[in-house]
Formats: sequence, C-alpha cells, structure tokens
Amino acid sequence: MAEKIRVGIVGATVSPSGSRWGANAHVPALHALPEYELKAVCTAHEDTAAASRDAFGAELAFHDFATMVANPEIDVIVVCVRVPAHHDLVMAALRAGKAVFCEWPLGANLAEAKEMAALARERGLRTAVGLQARSDPAIRYARELVADGYIGEVLTASLSVIGQATLERTPDRIWQGQRVNGANPLTIAGGHAIDALCSILGEFTDVSARIATRIKEWRLAGSGESVAVDAPDAISASGRLESGAEVSLQVATVPSSPSGNRLTIYGREGTLVLTSGSANIGPNQIHAAKGREAAAEMLPPDRLSPVPEGTPAGQARNVAQAYVRLADALAAAEPFDPDFELAVRRHRLLDAMERAAASGRSISLP
Repeated sequence: MAEKIRVGIVGATVSPSGSRWGANAHVPALHALPEYELKAVCTAHEDTAAASRDAFGAELAFHDFATMVANPEIDVIVVCVRVPAHHDLVMAALRAGKAVFCEWPLGANLAEAKEMAALARERGLRTAVGLQARSDPAIRYARELVADGYIGEVLTASLSVIGQATLERTPDRIWQGQRVNGANPLTIAGGHAIDALCSILGEFTDVSARIATRIKEWRLAGSGESVAVDAPDAISASGRLESGAEVSLQVATVPSSPSGNRLTIYGREGTLVLTSGSANIGPNQIHAAKGREAAAEMLPPDRLSPVPEGTPAGQARNVAQAYVRLADALAAAEPFDPDFELAVRRHRLLDAMERAAASGRSISLP
C-alpha cells in the first residue's frame, strides 16, 4: 500500500440529489486525516463526476464504477450511496480485489449482507462498515467502564431512540418509505443505536418484538402528492444478552418534540446513562452514579479521540474517528471492528426482530 491510503468514493457528489452523507461526512473526514488521500470520486454522470472531483479536491473523476475499482492507484473503495445499490457496488469492488468501506446498512436485507461478507471472506479482503457509534469516544469509554466492572454486574438496560418524523419528502428521499429498500427508523437510527448497545454490553441470545407503521403516508415536496409508506416507524423489543442481562428498547419517529437517544445501563453497583441526538453522529455523553450518589458527567479520556485538532464536528467527526481506527487496522493487518462480519451479525439481529414481530414469539440468535 502507498504511503497514504488512497480512497475512491462512490456517493459523494455536488449534485443536490446525491448522497449528502458522502459529501458532508466522508469527504471532510478524509481531508482532516493525514493518513488518507481522497484519490477519486465516482458519480453516475460525467459532468457531476468532474464537478465533484473539483469541489472535493480529488485527483480523479469517474462516471463508470467498474473503471474506478480497476484503477491500481486506489486502495480502498468507499460506498455511500442509497442502500438498495450497496450490494452490486460492493460485490464489484470485492471482485476487483479492493478493500471496501460500506455505509450502514450493509445491505437492504440479511441475505445481501451475508453474500457480501462471504465474498470478502473468500477473497481475504479487508472490510469496514459505517457503524460509527463504535468509534464515538463516549461509547468506547462506556464499554471500558462496563468491562472494568465500574457499575458491577449488569442487570438490565433500556434503550430509547425517538427521532423526528419527516412527513414531507423530496423525490430523492421518498424511496425510504418502502420497507423493502432497507433504510428506515429500525435499520438506520435503530440499527446504529442497537449496535452501540451491543458494542458496550455484548450480543443478544434471544429477542421478542412488536413492529408497526403508524404514519402510513408521506407528502411529496412540490406536488403535495400523498405517497403510501410501509417502512416501520414504531418498534418495541425485549431480549436477553449473552451476559444474562435483560434489555428493553423502543425505536420510533414522531412528528413533534422527539427525545433523541437514551441508553440506561443498571448494574449491581451503579448506573450509566448515555444520551445523544444520534448514536452514530454523536457526540454521546455519559453520566454515571454509584450507589446512592447523584449522577455526574464522565468525560472520555483523550486517547479515545485520536483525530487531529481541526477535525470537523457534526457528521464528519465519528466518521473520521472510524477512519483513524481503520488505518491502524490496515497497518497492523488486523480485522477492523466493525467489519462485514459484524454487519451480518447486526443484520441478523434486526431480521430476528422482524421475524419475532411477524410470528408473535421469541426468536433465538446463534
């Protein structure tokens, strides 16, 4: 690999209809890090590819993805387009022998995620998935505190993820109303927060769930046309972790005054509370109490925030934290956490919740 990790990204474009996450999170994160070079951008059209190259300071522009992944001067392909397109792009990049960083959700469903992970495993390729909460300093610190016994044996935990419902959508966002496309409150806001919980407390052994669509229509911006929606927006679940701890969770989007994210972890000796507007974007905050003490904020140590000064706050911050950790994993020739294998495990949990809700029974996880 070259002195810098050379990245080719698909899904970062100056076009208003393009992926805002790629342009607003990945591009500034890469520019902030000396370990990386934004070598190339790829969009669907030659003109937007050239405009994006110039706007983002990349060397190369492509409007044909196959040509970009074949370029020997690119080390890592970053995929941050709409979820239904992840599978084909990731598979093409893996077949070209590239390491791949794909945004979360990895696939539109469990089957797609398993196929991508299997090909990466077969080819021995490095992978990363955009579950950025695992790189948030407060999430990482909470994991250390629990592992070190700060609150004693974990007895139970509750997770609440209540986001803002967007009832009017532009044409480039209306597709998220269809459950089959795999990008909805359960998979995105819920998926990121549930993964943060699992990164701190470990995996589920079984889960029960109720899943509903409470807001069944959105309006199309401009025309006011009503569009039918079947994406889940009201989810409640409970389950048991490998440690024996019992967990309850609620994920929902509401039209007014959403309360954001709150994860409360109750141990025999104390309690941890993590709050944020978004688990993956952060910043997450930790408050802790032991015994009958009042809760007080606990700040993560600086070592858990390895990004350089000047790294942008907001969407780019935890993406940059993840890129730093990925660079370390690549240099050590070690798997990155989270990789495609972890993404399959998370997809499997969400799939189990869907099956539990459909069947009305608890589902065991391998």
